[in-house]
Amino acid sequence: MIKKRAFPEKEKVFRPGDEQLPEPDGFRTVLRRLAGENKLAVVSAAVILLFVLAAVLAPVLTPYTEKDMDLRHRLSPPSPEHLFGTDEGGRDILTRMLFGSRVSLLIGVVPSLVSMLLGAALGIVSGYAGGKTDAVIMRLADLMLAFPSMLLAMVIMYTLGGGLMNIFLTLSLVNWAGVARVVRSETLRIIKTEYVEAARITGVAGIRIMLCHVLPNCIPTMLVLFTLNIPASILTESSLSFLGLGIQPPDASWGLMVNTGRQFLYSAPWLSLIPSAAIMAIVLAFNFLGDGLADVLDPYRKNQ
Repeated sequence: MIKKRAFPEKEKVFRPGDEQLPEPDGFRTVLRRLAGENKLAVVSAAVILLFVLAAVLAPVLTPYTEKDMDLRHRLSPPSPEHLFGTDEGGRDILTRMLFGSRVSLLIGVVPSLVSMLLGAALGIVSGYAGGKTDAVIMRLADLMLAFPSMLLAMVIMYTLGGGLMNIFLTLSLVNWAGVARVVRSETLRIIKTEYVEAARITGVAGIRIMLCHVLPNCIPTMLVLFTLNIPASILTESSLSFLGLGIQPPDASWGLMVNTGRQFLYSAPWLSLIPSAAIMAIVLAFNFLGDGLADVLDPYRKNQ
């Protein structure tokens, strides 16, 4: 009996334009590659974790509340009793920073998550369905993108009024269009692969193809978009609060604190500089983390 000669299987190297997509990395593999290739992203993740812990443990880390007023010590400079000083109402700046981080992080995460889910759903449907469905969804996205996001947010907030829920709604409506266009581009590439064509030929329903084949391959892109949309939402909320259209007193918000402290910029600069530094730190941390994830989740770099 003649034995068949076994030839070693040649390792496949994937490049843009290949029909089959590489298998996505596991969570541990992504963390290992991120730690080995991008130290700045790891430091950024640690900074974000520090802000999250500070927001969760705010009532434990300070003996005050964000609304406690002490007019006898108004505009006090940083001291052992008040590490970041006090504001014009005698409220502890560190306390308001801790409680304000809850608002800023929630406003960064929740609208970004909603806009990502909405934009991803519309992008996948648009790319897979094509035709009139694609045209309608993309023209609606173009209409949203035609206006500067900040101007559109200001108009919506002026119409709805200030408040946390209105900010959630506004930022969700403003950011979905960009996500939809990126996910649609990914979908158009994925539906040309061999396994999607095979699923179509065998009669697999379109909704099952979108959920089981298209969506999993869009998750890395969606994750990167999510981490990059969070700082954009935080900056937009800070700008709205600075203009008086966002969080309203006496609630604490970093943007509101910057707006309140600007009238005391020469006599008490810590009122604006400290929350401004926090906004800059969290925005840069999310941007650096998003850039790092974009590198390690790129499927075409695996075998390079």
